[in-house]
Amino acid sequence: MSEEMNAFNVGPSGKSRGVAGLLAILLGCVGIQYFYCGKTSAGLLAILISLVSCGSASVLWFIQGILMIAMPQDQFEQKFVYSPSTFPLF
Repeated sequence: MSEEMNAFNVGPSGKSRGVAGLLAILLGCVGIQYFYCGKTSAGLLAILISLVSCGSASVLWFIQGILMIAMPQDQFEQKFVYSPSTFPLF
């Protein structure tokens, strides 16, 4: 497998899109993927959304996890690590 295709390689930011994607799939309801990417306010907002929606928002985090794993590393870092957006969703 080439270095470019491996989702678990760490990018220039020190974050792996594979790890972030798995965190979103498995623990997205507590916003752990946002805490991993350094977006603390988004993580807290994800917890609040999960509480208000009684956990049904977990479907969104599952889809987000799949998209994180599938996207190129540079796009992942631009959207989820370096983005000025407080709550990057898709």
